Amino acid sequence: MIKSRRGLAAALITLAGLALAGVMFFAARQPSSQLNRELAAQVTLILEQSSLDEHHAHGHDFDSRVVCAVEPFGFDPPTATSLVEVKWVYARHMCAVTGAGTDWATSVRAAGPIAVRVGIPPLVRVPEPGAGYPDRVKRLIPARYHEAAFAEFQDEDAIDAARQRFAEATKAQAK
Repeated sequence: MIKSRRGLAAALITLAGLALAGVMFFAARQPSSQLNRELAAQVTLILEQSSLDEHHAHGHDFDSRVVCAVEPFGFDPPTATSLVEVKWVYARHMCAVTGAGTDWATSVRAAGPIAVRVGIPPLVRVPEPGAGYPDRVKRLIPARYHEAAFAEFQDEDAIDAARQRFAEATKAQAK
């Protein structure tokens, strides 16, 4: 009876150790929320500081300031654990154009999945709208991120921050 209890205890300890190792391995493979915040900030900066010519090259036709919310859903290489290791960011974006509307709700906006190379110079790739759009998104975004690419924007904090920057930019333009 004592042997069976020792055997059971040893098995439980072994099982608990394996479970803990699995959790630690899984956690190490997941992007940190800090990395996602850094990627979101970097891509937001790239989009908001793009020239009008660069925005026109992305299919956006406007002549005002752009304010964006960005929600990363993936990156390459997928094993990266810091911003300096990331070469490409895959994200949902929502950008509003100042001057075309007096507030975020009535502004002209562009939204959807994008791919951004975070090199020098950065490169933004936006799938063209229209017929065949889902196929163009799938060619732009790696297959492991397809489901996320078509998901709704969920980061309300990013949208709220963009709304606030939009209001500030609109006030500054009015002066």
